[in-house]
Amino acid sequence: MIRVLVVDDQMLVRAGLRLLVDNADDLEVIGEAGTGREALALAREQKPDVILMDLQMPVMGGVETIAAIRADPLLRDVPVLVLTTFDDDDDIVDAIQAGASGYLLKDLEPDELRAAIRTALAGDAPVAPRIAKLMMRQIARRPARRIRDEALADLTARELDILAHVGRGLSNEEIGQALFLSPETARTYVSRLLTKLGLRDRAQLVVLAHQAGLVD
Repeated sequence: MIRVLVVDDQMLVRAGLRLLVDNADDLEVIGEAGTGREALALAREQKPDVILMDLQMPVMGGVETIAAIRADPLLRDVPVLVLTTFDDDDDIVDAIQAGASGYLLKDLEPDELRAAIRTALAGDAPVAPRIAKLMMRQIARRPARRIRDEALADLTARELDILAHVGRGLSNEEIGQALFLSPETARTYVSRLLTKLGLRDRAQLVVLAHQAGLVD
């Protein structure tokens, strides 16, 4: 059973997410929190497998909470899926850099949400394509950050191609279809990229792909 902590400042949203998650045989909500501070305390107490978190919260916002989770030895490996209604949220890149494992919009289908939770626990959390495009615009507006050539120098042409597709927000299955690979082979390439580049998860690959100019 995958144990999920739901974090959102709106009670009705939390109740709806609980219903969607608990409707799956292999998922269960083990707690709810309305602020980042409550989320930290509850996460330390309950030790969830995955955290679903909104960014816009009182007392302690989502970005600060994610950073605190990553700094906590007991919680640093727990995947955090950011779930928000704001597809123009200025905190998207900050949340990913703070340690969010994936970024989804609340208008996704129930089955997509449940699949994202399972995928996050498997270490391959998604970034919605619309979010990936928005990240590109946000990164473009920020002061230029040089990506050292050495960071990408050891990547093969195929790995650079995979990285570009990850940057567009594609899943392993979609990458496989685009490049005529099996989903398992695409997953292997993504894992290899994480190891070579010293990155934590897929979300950081998305940021790197945009910063390196690999995504049009």
